[in-house]
Amino acid sequence: MREIRYVYAARMTADADGRLTVRFPDVPEALTDGTTFEDAMAEAQDALSTALIGYVLDGRPVPQPSAPRRGQHLVAPHPRTSLKIALATEAKRQGIRAAELARRLGVDHKEARRILDPRHPTKADRLAEALGAIGVGVSVGVYDAASRAKAA
Repeated sequence: MREIRYVYAARMTADADGRLTVRFPDVPEALTDGTTFEDAMAEAQDALSTALIGYVLDGRPVPQPSAPRRGQHLVAPHPRTSLKIALATEAKRQGIRAAELARRLGVDHKEARRILDPRHPTKADRLAEALGAIGVGVSVGVYDAASRAKAA
């Protein structure tokens, strides 16, 4: 069974003013900062989500997360973003376009295009249904964010 996870390692460094800069070795386009750890991590999630959507919109493959190194923090994109990326990636891999997705879901072509559009705010249950229609299951993981804040 192939499992896809979009959880990326991030490096956090403090600049001379004490602002925390966050960089992703696997997603160099995702670069941000914050005044506190919590602020920097929230900004990191936003930056990662935006960068990964950019990969999809540009038709580039989404980078696979590498194993975290000591001192790196784990960051996942917004859950809906992960579902959108998984749908776009798998639809492209299978050669499924909006018309075929529309047929499989029993919806009109316009709705299928919105579901496939990574910028459109499709509900998570609808995305799970679309993924199921192309043969991909969805599971949800919940974890203690504090215990995963730093990689081993």
